[in-house]
Amino acid sequence: MKNKIKIERAIKNLTQEDLAKKVSVTRQTINAMEANKYVPSTVLALKIAKIFEKPVEEIFILEEID
Repeated sequence: MKNKIKIERAIKNLTQEDLAKKVSVTRQTINAMEANKYVPSTVLALKIAKIFEKPVEEIFILEEID
């Protein structure tokens, strides 16, 4: 699953640490999500979408597996 977290953070002028605090995770978790090394839970994805005021599917992109 790809995501646009880094782009959305830049738009909102948030650091990884700022976003992590807002959604109650570590900065390392945000970093891993941005690097596509960690897939968030549904609850975490929804929290992130709420912070960015966008639908979850605009931030997280499900890739088709052949």
